[in-house]
Amino acid sequence: MESIRATDLVKAFGETRALNGVTLEILPGELFFLLGASGCGKSTLLRCIAGLENPTSGTIHFGDRNVTSLAPHKREAAMVFQSYALWPHLTVAKNISFGLEERKVPKDEIKRRVDEALAMVKLEGFGDRSIDAMSGGQQQRVALARALVIRPKCLLLDEPLSNLDAQLRIEMRREIRRIVKEFGLTAIYVTHDQEEALAMADRMAILSRGVIEQLGTPEEVYRDPRTSYVAGFIGETNLCDGIMDSIDGATVVRLGENLLSARVTNPAWQPRHGEKVKVSMRPEALRIEVGGVMAATVVEKVYLGQSIQYGMETAIGRLQVVEQNPHHLYGLGDPVALAIDAADVVLLER
Repeated sequence: MESIRATDLVKAFGETRALNGVTLEILPGELFFLLGASGCGKSTLLRCIAGLENPTSGTIHFGDRNVTSLAPHKREAAMVFQSYALWPHLTVAKNISFGLEERKVPKDEIKRRVDEALAMVKLEGFGDRSIDAMSGGQQQRVALARALVIRPKCLLLDEPLSNLDAQLRIEMRREIRRIVKEFGLTAIYVTHDQEEALAMADRMAILSRGVIEQLGTPEEVYRDPRTSYVAGFIGETNLCDGIMDSIDGATVVRLGENLLSARVTNPAWQPRHGEKVKVSMRPEALRIEVGGVMAATVVEKVYLGQSIQYGMETAIGRLQVVEQNPHHLYGLGDPVALAIDAADVVLLER
């Protein structure tokens, strides 16, 4: 296991800064996710860590080693690409052994290590198969085996599941996490799929415009977003405009004619009385409840079996509400009242 540390990393392409002073540390044995919209800098950061891009300034350390100027093959890291980058004219075994052959590893050891790598990804006996005869999920496992066979200390994955169908993605999520934990790898995983990150990550960093907006565990980032961008990017949320108020010293926000108890998640920001703020309320946190504080009318309904998603028209605009295991189905036009706990009303800087 080895830690990975980036310090004040800048990567400029002409006048554009893809990375603008990024600093973060990935702990040994951690499955760490980089998320963000297209163009946020997540793939550029991964490529700098892999040695495929040279940073304009800043440093990269693997453990105690400064690898900022090292060639990719000297960093003891392996990368799995979105496209898999397999050679269709070679067998599965030949694809996996390529890196070992380049390193002049003896043939008998190559055979043993290829068999071990196939066992790691549960493809025992597939060594003689043609790549063209493998399914998408199997090809992804071959790409993983090729990365693992060189026994890297760090595993770097660039949107590795984006070409798979939904069910295969779920299966490969479990498989990748199993491999990382079972073999003690430090792994960095780039994706724009929030569900993938929430399901797999030990910790994650949300990037925007080349800087880290927030870093934390999936629970921390989802429950305690510190910016409107993070709240809107991770999962679904209702973002509304509010005005700070207070009752007997308690934190309260005014949404139209409604006063809701709320909380601040960013320790670096303390809103003032009367300040305009953004309010984040997750759809599953809102409840249809007799005596609720906010009047609403059902204008949209999507039945999803174990849950139902409503579009509610309110005095502060359209809100999304998700009810899990609903016992009663409301119809379009039904008047209802909405309630929410103070812990689920998050105040954010506007």
